[in-house]
Amino acid sequence: MSRTRSLILTGALLTATAAVTACGAGNAATGDGKPAVMAAFYPLQWISQQVGGADVSVTGLTKPGTEPHDLELTARQVADIQDATLVVYIKGVQPAVDEAVDGHASDSAFDATTAISTLPATGADEGHGEQGHGEQGHGDDHADVSYDPHIWLDPSRFATVATRLGDQLAKADPAHAAAYKQRAATTAAALTALDGEYRKGLATCTGHAIVTSHAAFGYLANRYGLEQISVSGIDPETEPSPTRLAEVANVAKQKNVTTIFTEELVSPKVAEILAKEVGAKTAVLNPIESAPGDGDYLSAARRNLETLRTALGCS
Repeated sequence: MSRTRSLILTGALLTATAAVTACGAGNAATGDGKPAVMAAFYPLQWISQQVGGADVSVTGLTKPGTEPHDLELTARQVADIQDATLVVYIKGVQPAVDEAVDGHASDSAFDATTAISTLPATGADEGHGEQGHGEQGHGDDHADVSYDPHIWLDPSRFATVATRLGDQLAKADPAHAAAYKQRAATTAAALTALDGEYRKGLATCTGHAIVTSHAAFGYLANRYGLEQISVSGIDPETEPSPTRLAEVANVAKQKNVTTIFTEELVSPKVAEILAKEVGAKTAVLNPIESAPGDGDYLSAARRNLETLRTALGCS
């Protein structure tokens, strides 16, 4: 073999080895040497930043102002998921992320629902009953899961997620384990305090029924003794039928509902029509699926609390 051909083959082998190594990284660090954390959408990005602090580099997969359920990943994002130290997501919210994790990051992903007990995805009223994680087969667009994925709207459950995330980061980056666990404890304490504010603020209300654009508030309803009546199911893009709208209007009248809740990322048209039919007003109740225009997860949750107190006649 000539020296020239030998050098060419050696170079090709080195290139192939580098490509295989990159494809199987799964524990990559950023250019500054920090572990790379990919967070599926805003509340998971927020909690990852709180727990990871300055020791990690957190990147959100969903741009602000984008409906998370509709996310389509770019090739670059799929590669980032593959190379990430940890992918933080909730199975059942974003099919594109679920597919990328299953195909490229199953060993380096943290599904936040595995940290808590979940509620069933019943569509119209998710405020009652619990079940374990991972049962199969409800309708809707999230066919791989049977639970309601909106776990971040219960601060108590989200506090448990913070603690588990601290353990996950400590395992992935042992050099900073103590710092991760300390920040996880601080984040959990802040969420527990928020839970206390909700319990106190919603303890003495004249109304308990909340009519929402889509079934995002089942955990909040379950935690604080409310009844969620949703126009659409888990997926906010699902168009309600005329029959469903009539049903919701009748229930809202029976329960003397004074407010129909809209969302920032969903057209308010249906809610406005429903409010006119019921003789109610509209107000924004934020499912906190995207970064708020000002403040953060905690401030958005507190604004929701004040909105609920006004709508439900809480003293």
